[in-house]
Parts: sequence; structure tokens; C-alpha cells
Amino acid sequence: MILPSVQANPGELVIVLLLAYALDLVFCEPPFAIHPVVWMGRLIGFFKKNIPENNRKLYGIFIGLTTILFGCTIAYLVMLFMGIESIPAVLRYLVAAYFLKATFAIRCLYGAANEVRTELDAGKLDSARQKLSMYVSRNTSKLEEGQVSSAIIETTSENYVDGILSPLLFYACFGPYGLIAAYVFKATSTLDSMVGYKDERHREVGWFSAKFDDVLNWIPARLSVIFLSAATLVVSLAYRKVKIPDYRTAFKTGIRDGLKTPSPNSGFPMASVAGALKIKLEKPNTYVLGDGFAYPVSEDIKLTSWIILVASFFAIIVSSLTIIL
Repeated sequence: MILPSVQANPGELVIVLLLAYALDLVFCEPPFAIHPVVWMGRLIGFFKKNIPENNRKLYGIFIGLTTILFGCTIAYLVMLFMGIESIPAVLRYLVAAYFLKATFAIRCLYGAANEVRTELDAGKLDSARQKLSMYVSRNTSKLEEGQVSSAIIETTSENYVDGILSPLLFYACFGPYGLIAAYVFKATSTLDSMVGYKDERHREVGWFSAKFDDVLNWIPARLSVIFLSAATLVVSLAYRKVKIPDYRTAFKTGIRDGLKTPSPNSGFPMASVAGALKIKLEKPNTYVLGDGFAYPVSEDIKLTSWIILVASFFAIIVSSLTIIL
């Protein structure tokens, strides 16, 4: 039996990327039952139920490699489907776009920030805390309004890297095997979010996942300072109601405060947004970014969302150009 070709020309790869972008903006996330990332999450969840007492680091490496292989298998099967020329091109492109779209989330990231901002604007601090608790790991029950705004801005800006920029760049930089690269990244990111904790139960099991996630995000996190600063410039030209974002301070603060977080990567996008809006982002007893600025308010959440949306568009454009060139 001769397997279909997994090769795809740059034009086809760009079409798939743009279709995936459109699917994300229109439909947000697919149902859990047919969501590839949910499939990977369920596999990880199965392994988590059977963590042994001994050799936990080795078991964590096994979980990581198995999940990554599972993700690669999904991507490879989609690539094989793409190579079956007897199937109409439109259908092949849509299927590939659907699976690529599963690796990034632009509209949902915007939606999460908007949910919290809406509650704050309505004066419903308790409800805003509850909404926030779905998106951050910290205890939100006693956060003040400024701390709630800070936390949602932190998670929104941080997720710009691992939820948007990184998977798009991996897809763009690996040519016809870009979908596999995107799924290697997404599997690693999902692993990190589920087992990459430093508590007693996960410290050794999640070691491989957390370290590999740091490696894969290292370059995109630093590039995010450029993307977010450029997006800040665009937003500053279009949005002049309450405050004008500052792209120079975005770049300066992103570089200055990027390494002030425990993670070697998450500080760069968060610090860039802090500088863009001249706000202080703080996780109590952990880090302070944009020290010297005031805590954010609801309007800053809206501006953050606009900056992320524009920066995401730039990521799509740069990824498309990378594929073509």
C-alpha cells in the first residue's frame, strides 16, 4: 500500500492558516467531543490517575513523550488526508484548518477578558472574582478590583504566547510538517498546564513537561515583545478615549521586566502589556511588573484585548509571509 503524500505547497499551507484564523474568529472553540486538545487532555488525565509512588520523573517523561506522539499522530493523519487528491480541495483545506485552529485560541482569549471586564463594569466584584477563578490558578476570593483587573490582564497577555504566537510560528517554520510541529507544541503546552506544577504531587511528574514547554516558548516569548509593541502602536493610533497606549514603554518594560517572573518566558508578554498601558501587574508574593505604575482598571482590560487582537493579526501575517518566503 502506498501512503498519500504528506507534502503541501506554500500556497496550500497559507490557505489552511487563513481558514483556521477565520474558523477561530467565527466559531471560537469546537465541542469538547471533537476537540483534539481535549483528546490529549483526557489521555493526560488517564495517566494522572495512575501516578506511581516511585520513579515519578521517569513516569513524567513517559507521559510527555506518549502525549506528544499522540498529538503527532493526529497531525500526521490530517496531513495524509490533505494528500488525497481525489478528495475535493475545499474539503481537505477545511479539515486541515479545523485541526490547525485547535492549536490556537484568539477569540476565546478575548472572550475571557471581556467576561471579567463586563462584571467589573457592572459593579459585581464577587461575580468578577468567580469568573476570574476559571482562568487563573491563584485564590481570587479576596482580590480587590485592581488585583482582579491585573490577574485577567496577566493571563490574557501571557496566553498570547503559548495560546497564539507559539503554535502559529511552529506551524509556519516547519514547512509541510508545520501541523506536526504545531501539535508537538500544543501537546507540550497541554501537558504543562495539567502536570507542570511544583506541588508535591506534580513536581517530579511534571518536570519534563515544564522544562520542554520552557524550551519551546523561549524564542516566541521574546519575540512577543516586538509583536505586542507593534500592536500597541497601532492601537495608540486608533484608540484615544481614556488613555493612549505607549509602544516605546511597552518595548522598554518588556525587556526590563521580562525575567522578573519565576517562569523564564511568561514575564515578557505580561511586562510588555504593563508598559504599553503604564500599569502595575502583580501576583502577590511572586512578582511585580511595571513597578511604579498604578493598578489597572476595567478600561485597561479592554485595551489589553485590543492589543492582543492586533498582535494576533500580526502573528497571522508574519506566519503567512514566513511560509511563502
